[in-house]
Amino acid sequence: MSSKKGLTVGKIRGALYKTGKVLGDINAVIRGTIIQRILRRIMGSWASRTMSAVLRDRRR
Repeated sequence: MSSKKGLTVGKIRGALYKTGKVLGDINAVIRGTIIQRILRRIMGSWASRTMSAVLRDRRR
């Protein structure tokens, strides 16, 4: 597997997603909804892990 130097589509996309995440955090702080955003992030990661575990068990 070769490691590509410079800009790749994946690196650009990753940077854009991170930028969007930061801008969403800033917007939540301005609107005063940061607690809701944090809770949704926690619930999203929990749901993701749960679904991953369920699907992993079904493949066996």
